[in-house]
Amino acid sequence: MTATTIDLTDPALWARDDIGALIDELRAVPVRRTETAQDGPVWSVLGYELGAQVLTDNRTFGSTGGSLLGTGGNPAGAGKMMALTDGPRHRELRAPVLPYFSPRGVRSLTERVDDLADAVIADAVAQGETDLVRMLAPVPLIVMCDLLGIPHDDRDLVVAVCDEAFLAHTPEQRRAGHQRLIPYLFEQVMRRRATPGDDLISTLAAHRIGGRRLSVEEVVLNLDNILVGGVQTVRHTAAMSLWTLIRHPEAWQRLRDGAVDLGTALDELLRYTSVGLHVLRTANQRTELGGEVIEAGDRVAVWVWAADHDPAVFDNPHELRLDRSPNRHLALGVGAHYCIGAPLARAELSAIFRALFRQVASIEPVDAPTYNQSIINFGLDRLPVRLHVR
Repeated sequence: MTATTIDLTDPALWARDDIGALIDELRAVPVRRTETAQDGPVWSVLGYELGAQVLTDNRTFGSTGGSLLGTGGNPAGAGKMMALTDGPRHRELRAPVLPYFSPRGVRSLTERVDDLADAVIADAVAQGETDLVRMLAPVPLIVMCDLLGIPHDDRDLVVAVCDEAFLAHTPEQRRAGHQRLIPYLFEQVMRRRATPGDDLISTLAAHRIGGRRLSVEEVVLNLDNILVGGVQTVRHTAAMSLWTLIRHPEAWQRLRDGAVDLGTALDELLRYTSVGLHVLRTANQRTELGGEVIEAGDRVAVWVWAADHDPAVFDNPHELRLDRSPNRHLALGVGAHYCIGAPLARAELSAIFRALFRQVASIEPVDAPTYNQSIINFGLDRLPVRLHVR
């Protein structure tokens, strides 16, 4: 396979053992125009500096045309949800949500998240053998459902719909998943407008911008985005991080023994895995990028995994260094669209690791992992493991 025949939108590509070498070869051309099966021509950016430029220059490269490949053109949420807005509109939609995910807001959840992670790991240890991916799923799901005030009886439905909406193989299947989730969220929004509670749904349902209350559609679209992102991103980052440590047992040992700071190690695992493989932007005006002329309306995909493995920024980028510092990775975004849930994601990941270190001596794979078929959140569908009690 040569650089000219590599299809970056093929999920199987990112599971290859030689992915680092392939991306290094591609990166020799800073910005390249590529044809994709579902999205037509797209400019691909694989270097860190140019990628960060695209993601921080929201005047030139906008979000309203879509933030992800494979989701179809002209997204329904354009201008209505945080992920698909820029400038003042983006800040207005972000404002009511921010307190729930701020460091202060997350600190109030720390004990709850720690207890939840301990219980989840204890249950898995009691089983002996388990699927690592399913083992980790309850932590972010329950936390997000708590924040949104989702009734306990509805939570299995919510996680199943989230899987379909984010990880199904085709755009049609993913849209079908969102179409199942949206009526449920609509019902919840209408209930909170009639009887508000102390939860994120109620807060968004009552939020006003310029004296006008957000429409039900705007509330539902933002909740859909928050819920799916909050559940799936943490789930796949945790699973891919643990799969990485299984393949680097000396790193697991150092981290478990406290030889490496957990916060520093989490940043390296976020960089190394970069499960959110790409972010899409659309050029608002004619511009130049990496020696190429980008016309207004052209779509530009920043391949985050590639940017986070750029040797121009990261020394020996394909090597796992848990004490790497500084570590200016893009795994949680950059600029105005920096992940609003980053503090909560870090808290959940930290709780999972601390629970594992307290209860588990080692994790032994009992079968090969099954990678998912997504370039949105690239991760594992299944990883059977045996947990050895500490």
